Amino acid sequence: MDTTQSIRQQILVVGSSNTDMVIKAAHLPRPGETILGGTFFMNPGGKGANQAVAIARLGGPVTFICKTGSDIFGHQSQQLFEEEGINTSYIFSDSEHPSGVALITVDEKAENCIVVASGANANLMPSDLARAEEAIEQADLVLMQLEIPMETVCYVADLAWEKGKKVILNPAPAHPLSAELLRRLYLITPNETEAEMISGVKITDESSACEAARVLSGMGVQNVIITLGSKGALIYCDGKSEIVPAWKVEAVDTTAAGDVFNGALTVALSEWRDLKEAARFACKASAISVTRVGAQSSAPYRNEVDIFG
Repeated sequence: MDTTQSIRQQILVVGSSNTDMVIKAAHLPRPGETILGGTFFMNPGGKGANQAVAIARLGGPVTFICKTGSDIFGHQSQQLFEEEGINTSYIFSDSEHPSGVALITVDEKAENCIVVASGANANLMPSDLARAEEAIEQADLVLMQLEIPMETVCYVADLAWEKGKKVILNPAPAHPLSAELLRRLYLITPNETEAEMISGVKITDESSACEAARVLSGMGVQNVIITLGSKGALIYCDGKSEIVPAWKVEAVDTTAAGDVFNGALTVALSEWRDLKEAARFACKASAISVTRVGAQSSAPYRNEVDIFG
């Protein structure tokens, strides 16, 4: 590795910040059903925030752009980000909308269902990002999700692409994507559901996952990684696909598994690792996270991932 590649690249996360309100229950409720659940707890969450925290704990130099309400949840979030070592210079406060919240139910099998009230996240607009152009200029890798307005995602992708930055999109929650946005992406990281929606290919096995990745690549994305839960991740690059297997663990809570995966993946890429090495590192971090309860609280630290497996 030459001296230029020994320098870790700068990471920018643009996304959501929520407070997660979680109840553990025997099973997920059906429509009209009331369940007497068990433990209740509140955790900081939101896909953008989860990924930023995961990056910081794994040693990545990260700046986070989000919008929170001018309320106790927003103030607490900013304080926690600063304690994690995240650059919070471009976090915007919204006096008109409350901070985002997510209501989460987790069953005995560690599966979950989530309802999100976006609040200030839905008011993170291109005009805000225009005031944070310096953050995009200073970044090498830009990671986004879809819990903020699509127009903002497209604005950042366009600006980052014009500046020669690598744009990584975790297309969650699932949402149709424009051809122009897809052409701006260095990497897209859908799960199976999201890959089906974007590609139109129903995923039932490794072969159909590979076909979905091929279709996504044909839509203009440079690289594709489809996360497959307990089966690992499928990498599609230069017309070739490969499965990176997951580590076998006993899952307790899968709430932030995808966010930890994306954060760890971006850290590994910032360290000049190739996609396969980065996916292996991300699978390890994600495996650790599902053995713990909570979103940001489940994100592992670097030394834990380095010694895992």
